[in-house]
Amino acid sequence: MERHLLKSVVEGLIFAHAEPVSAKALADVIQTVPADEIQAVIDELEQEYLKRSRGFILYNVAGGYQFRSLPHVAPWILESKKLKPAKLSRAALETLAIIAYNQPVTRGRIEKIRGVESSATVKHLIERELVEVVGRKDIPGRPLLYATSPRFLEVFGMPDLASLPPLPELEAVENEVAPEENGTDAESAPSTNTLSQE
Repeated sequence: MERHLLKSVVEGLIFAHAEPVSAKALADVIQTVPADEIQAVIDELEQEYLKRSRGFILYNVAGGYQFRSLPHVAPWILESKKLKPAKLSRAALETLAIIAYNQPVTRGRIEKIRGVESSATVKHLIERELVEVVGRKDIPGRPLLYATSPRFLEVFGMPDLASLPPLPELEAVENEVAPEENGTDAESAPSTNTLSQE
């Protein structure tokens, strides 16, 4: 396939998807072109859109690529759609940060770090599709394990979890909290909260 046609096809496929699309997913569709060549085309497109200074760019996010409007254009887009920017409460942001930096993590561990009951906040984050259940911890009671979702990376504009900013004070916080031991996790005890029984 000629380069200019390949670039158009890649651009069109990314444009046609609401979710981020990876180079591998594009290679599965364009089977005559290897993934590394498709990645090179994506890199070219990414630079071209940056140089154009238009209202949107090609963005590396959540393990794939997606066309996104520039942040300074957002107020006009929200106004045109009559939308209010989505906001998270301080409790939700705290809980989300704890999950992001400790995942997979139990609700009991989240509550030890925050110092408050967090089932409603965790449930809210799941409803917002920022957090998901990824399994159960192998201790008595088998509490649920929570982790951030691909949607979390999209919302916060990160290509992967390695892009999380460092938290130097995180070690100090963790040293103040006793590590979970078998049978001592708060979620291993009977609970009336339905979320822990999922």
